[in-house]
Amino acid sequence: MAEKRLYHSVAERIKELVQQGSFPPGSRLPGERDLAEQLSVSRVTIREAQIALEAIGLLDIRVGSGVYVLRKSIDDVNALPDVGAFELTEARSAIESEAAALAATAITDEELDRLDEIVDRMAADTDPASPLEADADRDFHLTIARATKNKAMSETIERLWRIRTEKPEVRQAYDSICEMNPRDRLKEHRDISIALRKRDPERARKAMRTHFKCIIEAMLSATEAQAIEEARRRTQESRERFLNGAPGH
Repeated sequence: MAEKRLYHSVAERIKELVQQGSFPPGSRLPGERDLAEQLSVSRVTIREAQIALEAIGLLDIRVGSGVYVLRKSIDDVNALPDVGAFELTEARSAIESEAAALAATAITDEELDRLDEIVDRMAADTDPASPLEADADRDFHLTIARATKNKAMSETIERLWRIRTEKPEVRQAYDSICEMNPRDRLKEHRDISIALRKRDPERARKAMRTHFKCIIEAMLSATEAQAIEEARRRTQESRERFLNGAPGH
């Protein structure tokens, strides 16, 4: 027990050194022998501390190369990656389609009833851009993720939803398509729910993939419309500057 407490203390000390800048991200830690001498502990304790810090994503232990610092603090571990809406949607399609297939084999009757309730809530909400609709969409997808009974899968999907809701540019891209084809979006969710109730993995996978394909198509249409509108705005500005404002001859 004392040895266990010791390696936790050593891990905290190494973490402090990293946060203070003694070992910046990307740098290689001193060897086990040097660190052991510096911190007055055994090499075994150093090794256990490094393994603990690798587990939380601060260090990267590379066999034959050494131990490298990945991040400055644990807060950086929870930082969201720099990805755009299309990249995120592509990842969600791949991961959530497989989650739907897995959920089809493990989902409970209570979870199926919950999905039906969420879809009914979506149908009752006449404003597709409302907060309630956004909450229902999130509840729908996370209910399926949890129905997989796979914590790694559900936590991965929850993190993807954090990107979806917390990164302003991604949230804006999704918000821009909320009012596009709301009946189609509702049908897509209902098709997924039906496939899950039939406990058909392939049908569930296909329904979820179709849903994300439609989202990407809507995003492309919205992007195209925005580009056209921007081109028109610039043309109008040029017309006013060079024609309407031009001096007479």
